[in-house]
Amino acid sequence: MSKKRVIYEGKAKILYEGPEPGTLIQYFKDDATAFNAQKRAVLDGKGVLNNRISEFMMTRLSAVGIPTHFIRRLNMREQLVKKVDIIPLEVVVRNVAAGTLSKRLGIEEGQVLPRPMVEFYLKDDALGDPLVTEEHIAAFGWAAAQEYDDLIAMSLRVNDFMSGLFAAVGIRLVDFKLEFGRHYEGDSDVPRILLADEISPDSCRLWDFETGDKLDKDRFRRDLGGVTEAYAEVARRLGILKESGETDNVVSFNGGK
Repeated sequence: MSKKRVIYEGKAKILYEGPEPGTLIQYFKDDATAFNAQKRAVLDGKGVLNNRISEFMMTRLSAVGIPTHFIRRLNMREQLVKKVDIIPLEVVVRNVAAGTLSKRLGIEEGQVLPRPMVEFYLKDDALGDPLVTEEHIAAFGWAAAQEYDDLIAMSLRVNDFMSGLFAAVGIRLVDFKLEFGRHYEGDSDVPRILLADEISPDSCRLWDFETGDKLDKDRFRRDLGGVTEAYAEVARRLGILKESGETDNVVSFNGGK
């Protein structure tokens, strides 16, 4: 890893220069952060699990027509992805009231929303990733009008697919965060919008349908413990982990090293 040129390092991932033009290597760290990185920890195996879960989700979304930056998994912690210019917005889709929505509007956590809700947040750690409106996005040029419409349409399609996928294995998709980027192919001056970053229990709220147990990063945020065990349970239900009963062994994957 020391021989690769670092392009960007975030809270949970590092992006390295890729082996081919227009590619990057996305490395998943074991670092866990919450509350704008005010709370930190290192959770052994989290990066391995997130790498495999995100690979699984990106592959299946691509198969149903959602264009993504994912190319292939390289090893237990790295993926080869297409280089994109990240749109400086986090798109959050909510199906059930939880987290900041409950706090901001005084809605009881767990209340099913009348329809999926799409929110936009500006990607700016110094400002705490503030909630922004369509008017803000247009006025400051963070996304063009057509891009804004595309982000909503793609996010709702992702929600439809993932809600069904998780429901089939007894998991309620409460809410999740997506990031998108502009990808320029060949000599084209018109970029294509690709789903980027990751989809994992770090970026999704996932509750067991029967018990309501949290299977996501809220276990870290709320000091519930068993974070990697919960992530491994998600992987097991999705069929990523071997059905050997050894779900605590986070490197026991189908097709893994």
